[in-house]
Amino acid sequence: MPDIADTSPDKIGILLANLGTPDGHDYWSMRRYLGEFLSDKRVIDYPSWKWQPILQLIVLTKRPFSSGKAYKSIWNNEADESPLLTITKQQTAKIADAMQAQYGDQVMVDFCMRYGNPSTHSKVQKMIAAGCQKILFVPLYPQYAGATSATANDAFFKALMQETWQPAARTIEPYYDQPLYIDALAQSVERSYAALETKPDILVCSYHGVPERYVTQGDPYVDQCRKTTELLRDRLGWTDADIVSTFQSKFGPEEWVKPYTVEEVARLAESGKTNIAVCAPAFSADCIETLEEINEEIKHSFQAAGGKVFTYIPCLNDDDAHVRALTAVIAQNLTGWIS
Repeated sequence: MPDIADTSPDKIGILLANLGTPDGHDYWSMRRYLGEFLSDKRVIDYPSWKWQPILQLIVLTKRPFSSGKAYKSIWNNEADESPLLTITKQQTAKIADAMQAQYGDQVMVDFCMRYGNPSTHSKVQKMIAAGCQKILFVPLYPQYAGATSATANDAFFKALMQETWQPAARTIEPYYDQPLYIDALAQSVERSYAALETKPDILVCSYHGVPERYVTQGDPYVDQCRKTTELLRDRLGWTDADIVSTFQSKFGPEEWVKPYTVEEVARLAESGKTNIAVCAPAFSADCIETLEEINEEIKHSFQAAGGKVFTYIPCLNDDDAHVRALTAVIAQNLTGWIS
């Protein structure tokens, strides 16, 4: 517990959070990771009595093999970790440098994962032990969704519930419409297009999908995704014919938000748009959904339908413009805590 007579400025923790990563691509590592992820009620909200037998006896018997194969194809073998973990470390280091330059030793920057390691609880404990009397929690999701931002916040507050002394806590708002974020996206598109011999017929903004039912229950995610695409279109000076929003990673039997990326790219190819580019504005870092799903499954769907040129535009990752956007969001949310 901090010394209540201490008059020095409060130390502030800035805890970045991303989705998560398995510790390895072997069967048991994948089973542990998928078991935690797919047991989250924010992700799959079916009653436990109905879902858990299916998950434990069917899904977690087969899926770790296919998911492990996919992870193996993108694994960072040099560091023996997933690309998501590598990139999140790089982002954290750059944001820490920027925060140190602006605020000095009064801030502490670290990262955690909602699923897998390093856990949210372990990093909250680390910040408290380091003397942080305030923590700003920063889910790295531009658009809010119950299955991403909300479950990350759940894990953060659950970690605080286990502490005898709780620091003051804040979470950030979604930043899907922040000008610096939109500008970072636009710059990444402009750089990619400038390097191509022929301008793509259309840019596909592929967002992670959610069940349609979640939207009808009030989740604002899809509206925020479409707003991001609209703002990106305006920033680039394009028309609606130059850009489209789609949704990927459908899982389970019920209807998800459409159009599905894997189907839409095939339709585009069949309609004569045989040169397309794809970006993933909802992902702050390249991961299994971008490096494997977009670059392999979705690309294959496009080519099988007659598509010829497929360009994947990487996530913003640790690009300097992205770091500036994130540090601006963080600084805005530190208002009143630090000068």
